[in-house]
Amino acid sequence: MTRNDAPVPTALIGYGFAGRTFHAPLAAAAGLALEVVGSRDADRVHADLPAAEVLADPMAAVRHPGIELVVIATPNPTHAALARAALEAGKHVVVDKPLTPTLAEARALAALASSSGRMLSVFQNRRWDSDFLAIRAAIEAGRVGEATHLESRIERFRPGVRDRWREQAGAASGLWWDLGPHLVDQVLQLWGRPDRIHADLAVQRPGATTDDWAHAVLHFGERRAILHAGMLAASPGARFVVHGTQGSMVKRGADRQEAQLIAGLRPGDADWGVDPDPLLWRDGGGDGPMQALPAPRGDQATYYRLLADAIRGQGANPVPPLQALDVMAVLEAGARSARAGRPVVPDYDG
Repeated sequence: MTRNDAPVPTALIGYGFAGRTFHAPLAAAAGLALEVVGSRDADRVHADLPAAEVLADPMAAVRHPGIELVVIATPNPTHAALARAALEAGKHVVVDKPLTPTLAEARALAALASSSGRMLSVFQNRRWDSDFLAIRAAIEAGRVGEATHLESRIERFRPGVRDRWREQAGAASGLWWDLGPHLVDQVLQLWGRPDRIHADLAVQRPGATTDDWAHAVLHFGERRAILHAGMLAASPGARFVVHGTQGSMVKRGADRQEAQLIAGLRPGDADWGVDPDPLLWRDGGGDGPMQALPAPRGDQATYYRLLADAIRGQGANPVPPLQALDVMAVLEAGARSARAGRPVVPDYDG
């Protein structure tokens, strides 16, 4: 067991975009000790983490005897086997979203974590985005009264299909399984479980072999949440729109942390997480300009700080298995809905 003031010995499995851009810097900023990296590119790892032990065999890295926490940032189809091996080896486990390609695999991992007494968590870093923090605080403060309509979108302009697994046909590939976990998790944090989902997926770019456009309507009684993602938006829509019984609000610009990480900024830097785009708000009786409310500073490293505290026995798992299973249930229901062309009820646990 890690001492209350000691870094958590950690193995990072996978050093592609997610591992290198998000997990390595955010975990290090939270005080985790990245001692082992599972990767076939030792030179690339050592350029950033010169002291890390690099193992080409991911299973050897997962089972490393000196490691307490395993972070899995590999392609989605490999998540279940690696997480299972880590739990069986007595490690705590973080899995990059989505937890697994299927709800059945996710349930099996959650049961294994429970029986083994190890922590299983999913990396939902966008709970600590400035845009989401802004609208969550405003909803909780009652600025729109009862929120009845929510739109959440992540749109990009990438007309060329990249040669990477996320954009090739396969298990849990495509935009719904890439950006959908973020969109779904955020709305579940705000409103809980939806009653049903009606989703539509499309393949729009020349040469694309898996969905690169996704649109879903989630039903919460009479409330509605619209989730949207696309790769052909040269002029993206607002990141969030919320209407309610007493007003409306719009968050146009998106959180900047991903761009900052790519540019080399790190948590603790002066501009880290600063969002210059305000939340715009108007109450139901107003007809003048919308009021501007400053967006809070985002900090995705908060996920790993909370996780480290939980491992030390000083707090709760920031994304426990049941929350991850709820996201998986909605994702699977959305995929079924798109195939069937009708609303589908998610298969929740508990």
